Amino acid sequence: MDSFMTLAQTLETYRLKVSIQKKGYSQECYRIAQLLRAPIASKVCREVSSPDIASYRDARLLDLNSNTGKPISAATVRLEMSLLSNVFDIGRIEWGVCETNPVTNVRKPKSPPGRDRRLLPREERLIMRYCHHHKNRELYSLVVLAIETAMRQGELLNLAWEHINLRNRTAHLPETKNGTQRDVPLSLKAREAIMRMGAKTRGKVFTYTSNGFKSSWRYMMIRLSIENLHFHDLRHEACSRLFELNTLDIMEIAAISGHKSLSMLKRYTHLKASRLVKKLEGNKSRGQQVVLNHLVPYPAVASESSIGFTVKVLDFDDVHGVGYTLDAAIKAAQDALLRHLMIALRDRIFIPDPDQYLEPVNDEEIFLLDPLNTFIEPARITA
Repeated sequence: MDSFMTLAQTLETYRLKVSIQKKGYSQECYRIAQLLRAPIASKVCREVSSPDIASYRDARLLDLNSNTGKPISAATVRLEMSLLSNVFDIGRIEWGVCETNPVTNVRKPKSPPGRDRRLLPREERLIMRYCHHHKNRELYSLVVLAIETAMRQGELLNLAWEHINLRNRTAHLPETKNGTQRDVPLSLKAREAIMRMGAKTRGKVFTYTSNGFKSSWRYMMIRLSIENLHFHDLRHEACSRLFELNTLDIMEIAAISGHKSLSMLKRYTHLKASRLVKKLEGNKSRGQQVVLNHLVPYPAVASESSIGFTVKVLDFDDVHGVGYTLDAAIKAAQDALLRHLMIALRDRIFIPDPDQYLEPVNDEEIFLLDPLNTFIEPARITA
């Protein structure tokens, strides 16, 4: 090879000879395209210095993401620098286009902390209701499978009917991100999500393309006003729920999720503190714990009309209080909430956690109604 190749020429050679052999070929092409647009790409490869790499790093960190308008993440810049480092290593060892790797001595941006975003119960209900009524029924099944199986988006979109064994209740993934095959157990909900697509003998289960599905997910988040929830966060949620079952060990969960590194699996699992509290308390005063766990404040709104005041508890359709004065309505709503919770406990009726209501309400109008305690005055009364 020409020993005076520019970095741009070296990057193109790398793309044609090295990147094309990788599973992440398309992603690496995006990074190479970004590097080709940088001023550093026009320099002869052997003349690129560590200060040049540092300048590229600093300039990239000031760039804005064209989709979100936010600064480019440190993780993105780290990946680009890792790619550059590999290009220089291969260029030095195999192609002879440089003598050193200038990336080696340059500090990479600090790794951001792993995401700990959990799917909130109300968000899950909103998403499921939206997906259930969506014109493309695939959206509902994909979300259910993501939560039930911890599969990645690419693994879900590549699911094939010939690799699904409903008798054994497994889905075979012949090709995964880390290059190994694995079999994923299918829960009852997961099997129902697959079967509603209409069982076939061959072919893909889903017709969504990667870009098409990403677009549908982004649009859904905007419509539902859900912030900072990525589809990949459902994999986080699924792994965390597997841990919270307390029936599987870490190796069994790794076999389901496909994590090769147990340290990486740890990043995906963020156990809910409420589950840990139950473990700490053990079985002491268990009956009391069950009752007190449900006698908690619930969101409510107060409204005024010509005949008085009404206080409605948002998580229940039929729990409210009315009175000629606000205090009387609040007291009536407290009594109604306490009575509803105690009857539900007695009759073993499901009691939702607070803040799972789907009714659109102005946040400034909401206050917490405690069935046992004194009331805190609401921020605003609805006319």
